[in-house]
Parts: sequence; C-alpha cells; structure tokens
Amino acid sequence: MTLQANILNSIQIVYEDNHIIIINKLPGQIVQGDKTGDKPLSELVKEYIKKRDNKPGNVFCGVIHRLDRPVSGLVIFAKTSKALSRFNELIRDKKINKKYLAVVKNKPTQLKGILKHWLVKNEKNNLSKAYSNPVTNGLESVLEYEYILSSSNYHLLKINLITGRHHQIRSQLSQIGSSIKGDLKYGAERSNQNGFIHLHSAELEFEHPIKKELINLKTFPLSSDPIWEFFKNQLNS
Repeated sequence: MTLQANILNSIQIVYEDNHIIIINKLPGQIVQGDKTGDKPLSELVKEYIKKRDNKPGNVFCGVIHRLDRPVSGLVIFAKTSKALSRFNELIRDKKINKKYLAVVKNKPTQLKGILKHWLVKNEKNNLSKAYSNPVTNGLESVLEYEYILSSSNYHLLKINLITGRHHQIRSQLSQIGSSIKGDLKYGAERSNQNGFIHLHSAELEFEHPIKKELINLKTFPLSSDPIWEFFKNQLNS
C-alpha cells in the first residue's frame, strides 16, 4: 500500500460539521500543494469525503491555515466558501488560539516565559532567523512557553502561539538553545527517522464563525514514536 493510500485510510477526523472538517495531520504530509508535486492533505480530504459520502460532483475543501511538512497536528479545512471566508477573518483578527507540544533536547533556563524576537525569512534557504532586537524586514514574533515534564533525555514544552510567523516556534526555540528534536534546520544534532520533527499542533480554540459555538479541541500525535508515547502515557497517568 502506498504512503498516500495509508494516509487516506488513516485520516483522523477530530471535528466535522456541514461547514468545516478538522484533521489530526500526520507528519510528512503537506497541507497544500507545492513544488514537490506530492498530493496534499487538502486533496486527500476531498477524496475521503467524496468516497465516504458517495458524492457525484466536486468536493469543496478550502485551506484555512498550514502546518510545516514535518509537523503533525490539528489542521482546519473549510467545506464551503462561506466558511472559508469567515475563517480567514478569524485568522486575520487573531481569534484562533493555537497551542503546540514540542520535545526539546535542552530544557530552557526558565521553565516558563514569553519569547519575543524579530524573524527574517530567507526565501532561498526556506529558513527564518530570530533576532533579539528589531531588524530590517524583521517581523515581531511572540510566543509563550511552559515546561511540562521530562524523560531521561528530553523535555516536553507547551507553546502558546501569539503570532503566526514562518517557522516561528522552530526558530525561536532554537534561538534560546532549545532546538526541537529532529529539527536539523534549526540546530538539532540528528534527524528523526522519516524526517519528522517533535512538534505537534495539539490544541485549537475558537468561536465557530457560523454556529457561534466555542470549539475547543485537543489531540496527541498519531505517530507510534516511543518518545511521544512516553509523554502521552505520563500525561495520562
């Protein structure tokens, strides 16, 4: 069975109604089409809905936001153009709260805090560099982090993303000496098998733009990775 077939068969729907569908994304999958030509999750979701609901026509699946390819976790797709428009407004007005889990090799000196940097994206290398002071073309980038617990070699952090910049969490944690496990681009000593990194979009909270209900969702990675499994078991114990 191909990787795409595996993903199609293992799509985990965390929430769905007539307007939106929220998926717990596997690491390694792209959300939207890019220059690689690999089939994106948006197309797989279309195929999934078409097959599941036996739809004869085209299925609408609008991309609301993205996660980096090696990152796992919650991704929202719009099932109607109205929902897409409304969610774009929520994104613009910063009314979707996003929290991540990150596994790092080096525990931050302070167990909780706010990081503020100015990020400059290098288009050629697809990297963002974090600066401690304002710089030309730098975008102010803010996140909150909190230490949760440790294994024998690694540490689990919870991240509250205040701004949404290119590679923001990866770049900012690297800047304070706490690179994410497996993230070679941002200072990790070695890669993970299959190229994923230990960063997961774990929580989403927002007011449904059409139903006006508060939606709060939490997930853990679908991966059978032993480090994620360790932390999951510790949190559930």
